[in-house]
Amino acid sequence: MTDAIRHRGPDDSGYYHDQWAHLGHRRLSIIDLAGGHQPLTNEARTHWIIYNGEIFNHADLRTTLEQAGHRYSSRSDTETILHAYEQHGPASVQLFRGMFAYAIWDNQRRRLFCARDRLGIKPFYYFWDGRLFAFASEIKALLEHPAISPALEAELVPEFLAFGYSSDERTLFRNIRKLMPGHFLALDLAEPDARPKIEMYWDVPAPVTENRADDYWIAETRTRLEETVRMRLMSDVPLGMFLSGGVDSSAIAAIMKRSTSRPVQTFAVGYQEQQFSELSYAAQVAHSIGTEHHETIVSMDDFFTALPRLLWHEDEPIAWPSSVSLYFVSKLAVGQVKVVLTGEGSDEMFGGYERYHWNLLNQRGAAAYRFVPAPLRRWIRSQAASSPLLSAALRRKLGHTFLGRDGDMESLFLDNFYCAFSGAEQARLLSATPQALYESYQRCWNSRSGASSLARMLYADQKTYLVELLMKQDQMSMACSVESRVPFLDHTFVEFSTRIPDRLKIRGGTQKYVLKKAVEDLLPHDITYRKKMGFPTPLRDWLLDPRAQVFYGAIRSPDGLLASILDMGEVSALIDRHRSGFEDATDRIWRLLNLHLWGELFLTGRKDKLTSPEPVSLPV
Repeated sequence: MTDAIRHRGPDDSGYYHDQWAHLGHRRLSIIDLAGGHQPLTNEARTHWIIYNGEIFNHADLRTTLEQAGHRYSSRSDTETILHAYEQHGPASVQLFRGMFAYAIWDNQRRRLFCARDRLGIKPFYYFWDGRLFAFASEIKALLEHPAISPALEAELVPEFLAFGYSSDERTLFRNIRKLMPGHFLALDLAEPDARPKIEMYWDVPAPVTENRADDYWIAETRTRLEETVRMRLMSDVPLGMFLSGGVDSSAIAAIMKRSTSRPVQTFAVGYQEQQFSELSYAAQVAHSIGTEHHETIVSMDDFFTALPRLLWHEDEPIAWPSSVSLYFVSKLAVGQVKVVLTGEGSDEMFGGYERYHWNLLNQRGAAAYRFVPAPLRRWIRSQAASSPLLSAALRRKLGHTFLGRDGDMESLFLDNFYCAFSGAEQARLLSATPQALYESYQRCWNSRSGASSLARMLYADQKTYLVELLMKQDQMSMACSVESRVPFLDHTFVEFSTRIPDRLKIRGGTQKYVLKKAVEDLLPHDITYRKKMGFPTPLRDWLLDPRAQVFYGAIRSPDGLLASILDMGEVSALIDRHRSGFEDATDRIWRLLNLHLWGELFLTGRKDKLTSPEPVSLPV
């Protein structure tokens, strides 16, 4: 099991065994290189811990714990978690600022305690069948256990076709679950009815109204961002920054440069297709703030050759093409650093995605549009969707407005900005009508019914979309044995962001207004206020390239996973419409290709030819 995730910890390994429990660990040495071996035990050898992550306030906590009588044998943050648990029990998890997934085994009480950080920066997967409890940082490690066999969780296929991922604790593997962010799990073998008990210990707080001037919020945003960046510079090894040239990563890089005497390494990824590449912006920022800059270019062949192995690293189908690009920039960084900082989380905190702005506009437009007679609305919608007089690009744009949508949240927002396959499309693809397509997202949306539309969008994304983004960030960087840290997602900073008024998140056409004002003295003006590109990939052009024929052949494979769960006539018709240029189905083709490859890797027994150490070509 630990060999399957050696890439997560190539520096060291360790094991603990007793009658009831077996713990294994792979270590990426970052803090206390000599003394941080795991599993680590307390003085009495009654508690054992294995842990992935960083506790950035561990030195402060150590002082208090030593005053309470705990004796340290190392400088590692791992030992602080262990002693804090001895002192405070499960409540100790509230003390930590950082990213973590850990398990503590009490061999006297036969009790296991596991916890995952508040935002889900570090992963934690587990299997439970009433007799065996197994857990790991990646699903592939669980599949090495002889009692665990991979099987499709068929109920999740509709949500995957819609979003590209599961928003709740389930995975596409039957009986394998995620410990959700902000939760802990306890399993007490001494109880007669022993079973995992899961509790939430933290949630993003509901917005509150505070009567403060704009200048206060801008200054406080800057102060808190500087604090959380400096906290994440804690390291005994070199660290760097993934730099896109957008305001988020650029601001962090600028603060890093001001906060350390060591050279700051920055890393950027781009494409040969210039309209999709942000390399020039990243280079501009690096030159402006004075970092040692490195960049790499990903071609179509690079991208698709690496895809099968990277899907193996992610364990589940890859939701976004940018995962592949993230792997290549991680590969670039590994020769220089072991730790990188990244800009994830800012958009979900400060309203950075275009969909937030457009949904607010669509809501206002839809409210007025309801006065247009329903038959006329239906005719306009059908023309916007299928008229041959309109180009595919124009039809796509109209389809994102209230003219091409129903007025409800599901159509106007979820179908519009998140879904590849809508419920109506899935009814044709699947043998049964899909149920509860948006249940997880809507549960989060509905739980903040008293908040503004923007606050509800941000919260729902923090609980669903962001968790998947963070999994992508972790798995792709750790595939290269690089640890990524996310300063924006310090939980105290997230809590602070919920207090900032909506007017300072989106002001007119400016998104993340408060953040941009807070950092505008750090960066060139055209970098701070340039239009967000969002790590784009030339996937649409690549899928129209003649070389893409091999991908369509794979999707249409008669003995693949898709043929067993989808109407292949509908699949072929979709491919034909896409390749003819009548319809842009890039997102849907990407979903289907990933689902096919995932089945090949994990369900059909054909993974060996796809997961060799060197990248391999996509099979026909």
